[in-house]
Amino acid sequence: MSGDGRFRCPWSEASQLYRDYHDQEWGRPLHGDDAMFERMCLEAFQSGLAWITILRKRPAFRTAFSGFSIERVAAFGDDDVARLLTDTGIVRNRAKIEAAIANARVAGDLGTGLDELIWSFAPPPRPRPRELADVPATSPESIALAKELKKRGFRFIGPTTAYALMQATGMVDDHLSDCWV
Repeated sequence: MSGDGRFRCPWSEASQLYRDYHDQEWGRPLHGDDAMFERMCLEAFQSGLAWITILRKRPAFRTAFSGFSIERVAAFGDDDVARLLTDTGIVRNRAKIEAAIANARVAGDLGTGLDELIWSFAPPPRPRPRELADVPATSPESIALAKELKKRGFRFIGPTTAYALMQATGMVDDHLSDCWV
């Protein structure tokens, strides 16, 4: 229980930034192709890093990646890659930067929208987990989503990242059963 008398998922108590993200965004249904693209990119950039790093850098990411507009990022070229590699406000990992640009191109060429594609893998609702140990790192749906995204040409989205994307966008509700959200 936190100072405001509300029980939250324990991971959210480490900082105010985590708490705000937990209370206002994480696990809430998200829709829109650009919004889904942003979350996909941020989850990929987080790979190997603490999520708090990404949350702190999110405003700079949004600026550097043109608000995560699929159309704008898909048009990025070598000069943009060079610019992003010098931007100290973001995670400067060439493979992740190039994957974000490539993923924008793939997303822009989908016959269906990115939002519709990702949400088509949403599992049926299930009871909330009782404790953090009950929260999986992957699911059959995240494994299938990662496989489908890879087949279509997306990069840096494996089953664990796909599951984190599903959690962040409300496709699964992994708030603990006692959490106020």
